[in-house]
Amino acid sequence: MKSKNIPVDIKSKSIKDAQNEIKEIILELENEKTNLEESIEQYNRMMHLNNHIQDQFKKKSKEIKKSNLSKKK
Repeated sequence: MKSKNIPVDIKSKSIKDAQNEIKEIILELENEKTNLEESIEQYNRMMHLNNHIQDQFKKKSKEIKKSNLSKKK
């Protein structure tokens, strides 16, 4: 899953909000009453959220590296 496939509503979430939604999805998936179709949709959303979090960490890492390089000059 590439970042350009991440839905807009997920792209606008903070890392913390995305993590919280993942926790909620996990709780729902652990519920025995959840049907297979809902589980698949929730799992796919969780994967999008996870990819969004990874993208945000990569951006922050680049910003930190760039900032550190600027300070060394």
